[in-house]
Amino acid sequence: MQEAVEELFSENKAVFQVLNILIAVRKNKKVIDGNGNIVHLETYFDTSEKIVEYIEKTGLADIFKNKNITNLVDYVFGVEVGLDTNARKNRGGTNMERAVSSIFDKARICYKTQVNVVEFSDIKSLGDDMKVFDFAIKTKQKTYLIETNFYNGGGSKLNEVARAYSDVAPKINQYNNYEFVWITDGQGWLSAKNKLQEAFSIIPSLYNLSTLYLFVNKLLAENVLEI
Repeated sequence: MQEAVEELFSENKAVFQVLNILIAVRKNKKVIDGNGNIVHLETYFDTSEKIVEYIEKTGLADIFKNKNITNLVDYVFGVEVGLDTNARKNRGGTNMERAVSSIFDKARICYKTQVNVVEFSDIKSLGDDMKVFDFAIKTKQKTYLIETNFYNGGGSKLNEVARAYSDVAPKINQYNNYEFVWITDGQGWLSAKNKLQEAFSIIPSLYNLSTLYLFVNKLLAENVLEI
């Protein structure tokens, strides 16, 4: 794969400008890279090394190698789209976690990842729901249970998540020593602003990557403890 990409890149690097359409994403989209930085998708086509990274991490490498695509035109128009939507959302979620953890690391905030609610036996309000939170952070005042996600596109999933977290937040916030925090971002929310606004009225601690510094400052003011 590396050799093939380098050969094509040396002949005409412009041929890789079509790669974005194979995962149904526009080139002007902003994405979160493997290091947790927000970058323009088109920056992946600047060098042969980044093109290989793009092909590997999006799953296109497997599709090219197993030759499951029998008609590229049908594929591009969505008839034989080989990349599963949920898989892409999961990768987006993982990268969002990296972005958030990078911010916490820079602020020297101690945190724990993938925390099951059973670790907090005094929380009874969730019933039998074995909820796993992306992060947990403890300060001298309370423990923050945090969920993160990033959406490049809209759809019913955003509404479902907003409703679900609006239901979870009050159940956790009723305890004085716990608070639910939701960190979300992505252009997908542009088409679901009303749902996000409704959630904000129920979830006081709702941030995006631009406003996350407010939460970080709050944590530092409360003195973060090891968890």
